[in-house]
Amino acid sequence: MTLYTEVTADTPRSRTNAIKLYGPDAFEGMRRAGRIAAETLDALVPLVVPGVSTAALDDFVRDAIVAAGAIPINIGYKGYAHATCISVNHVVCHGIPGAKTLSEGDILNIDLTAVVDGWHGDTSRMFLVGDVPLKARRLVDVTYECMMRGIEQAVPGNHLGDIGHAIQRHAEKHRYAVVRDFVGHGVGLVYHDQPDVLHYGRPGTGPELRPGMIFTIEPMINIGKPEVKILDDDWTAVTRDRSLSAQFEHSIGITEQGHEIFTLSPKGLDRPPYR
Repeated sequence: MTLYTEVTADTPRSRTNAIKLYGPDAFEGMRRAGRIAAETLDALVPLVVPGVSTAALDDFVRDAIVAAGAIPINIGYKGYAHATCISVNHVVCHGIPGAKTLSEGDILNIDLTAVVDGWHGDTSRMFLVGDVPLKARRLVDVTYECMMRGIEQAVPGNHLGDIGHAIQRHAEKHRYAVVRDFVGHGVGLVYHDQPDVLHYGRPGTGPELRPGMIFTIEPMINIGKPEVKILDDDWTAVTRDRSLSAQFEHSIGITEQGHEIFTLSPKGLDRPPYR
């Protein structure tokens, strides 16, 4: 039986077994945090070009989030040293920024979280470097569509399984695979909270969606098989078959009428090509 709890001033700021239900003040906090996170990704658009290093992009994100009055929460999280995860080509997620420079034709995901007054704006987008092959561009397009198909199911009375099923069905329609090893998660005053949001599943299964729930939807879609492996750095996840992978992520809240996306781009730059 799924447990829900309404968040009050006394609610612990830690992951619990219950799904937290937030009130209007939380939604306002998530709007502020989500906007800063989205604006930071917007500002990256002209910087993602051949020859730039992923470390330089990470430095920009760190400085931009701080300048906006927020906290780049990934720095120090479980010992992690960077503001972003930057995952290039066959890297599924948790790619570590470094001296590696981007090349013409690369695709990459930039994942960041900005915290404002304790609220976590968690989001990621794909970027295309120069002239990208059609196969890679199609993967990026379908991955975005998968996320949005999942978000369409995020309404009161539906279940988490409806979200996962919509994502899985769309990915497999295009003969792509959904990564099982990583999931979306509850978010808000806690970075990674209940519930786990699977990007595959059966309709009508899993916890019921109720107003006040806040969580991420962040499908990782592979051209090849779904299996991943973790490299020796204990962070970087790559496709086992070295096939390309793509991911998008939004933080959303369930409302009485449907849902609200907190991390939409103010400039409409939610999917490439960013023009």
